[in-house]
Amino acid sequence: MDTSILEFLAAPFAASLILTGIHAYLGVHVVERGVIFVDPSLAQIAALGATIALLLPISGGDPHAPVVYWISLAFTFLGAAIFSMVRVKRARIPQEAIIGISYAVASGAAILAMSKATSESEHLKDMLVGNILAVSWDEVRKTALLYGAIGLFHYIFRRQFLAISMDHDRTQPLRGFSVRFWDFLFYASFGFVVTSSVAIAGVLLVFCYLIVPSVAAMLYADSIGRRLAIGWAMGTVVSALGVYLSLKLDLPTGATIVCTFGIVLILMAAVRPLFQPRAPHAV
Repeated sequence: MDTSILEFLAAPFAASLILTGIHAYLGVHVVERGVIFVDPSLAQIAALGATIALLLPISGGDPHAPVVYWISLAFTFLGAAIFSMVRVKRARIPQEAIIGISYAVASGAAILAMSKATSESEHLKDMLVGNILAVSWDEVRKTALLYGAIGLFHYIFRRQFLAISMDHDRTQPLRGFSVRFWDFLFYASFGFVVTSSVAIAGVLLVFCYLIVPSVAAMLYADSIGRRLAIGWAMGTVVSALGVYLSLKLDLPTGATIVCTFGIVLILMAAVRPLFQPRAPHAV
């Protein structure tokens, strides 16, 4: 393979590895919580914030202006507050329903706001869809630092985060343990990741990095450590394979990685019975 091509693909591949690292971990929490669509919902809320920011004179119509990012992040914090407040034991309305409604309302509001910002709609579309091939080394470094800080934060407080994700009903009545507070911190840190990841890779690819490795890992492992190892390994292999196939077949990189995730998940599910211990035959 030509050296110039490898240099061109180096930054996108590095970005995909960074996405794998943080999203495979967060995906374990999301799957255990049963809030599968929290990622696209928070992403759409962030998109609504970005759309509204573009309407403000202070943004100058630039979708990459810092004020657009911070307003978008503020909207994700609002979503984080809502999602943490509605997660209660034996709630009349399931949290997933609230998440779905939030996604629909944010999508509709973004369309309404976008209709007033026709001159920036193409830039906004590029920002929301994402183009991982266009990522620069500067973006890779900034994203790595941000996700590293979030990963360290989750590692320091892993007991609290794992408790509310794995055994929410039992942690609810514990004294001195504010479930809603830690829920908010989880969704707020998740919002940081979503706001940055979607701008790089788009909603669809970020969703796959979040959910597919965690689901695949659940097929083979029960412990958190083994799930993370399997998820990280799968994400790395799929990223490399997806980037390679997109180059060889001249296909869009993001869509190729998404489809590769689907194919690899199907293969892992198909061969799983080969790794299951056989039940002893009755005498």
